[in-house]
Amino acid sequence: MSTLAILLQAAADFTPFASLGAAIGASLAAIAAGFGIGNIGKSAVESIARQPEAAGDIRSNMIVSAALIEGVAFFAIVICLLIVVL
Repeated sequence: MSTLAILLQAAADFTPFASLGAAIGASLAAIAAGFGIGNIGKSAVESIARQPEAAGDIRSNMIVSAALIEGVAFFAIVICLLIVVL
């Protein structure tokens, strides 16, 4: 039996674990994104309370930061779903 056949058989044995790992990865990505956006919102509200005249700049920076975090979270979830499907 060739080495490749042995490796393919070993990989097939771990398929349920790959699905479990993908599910855990997707949930961690969603939770981390929630915490990150929550921290951004908290900091933005505190900053606006300290300096109300800078509210427009703070708000726009907050939206850009939240969009970047969402992009990373969506990327992680798509990768985890690809692991499950493929």
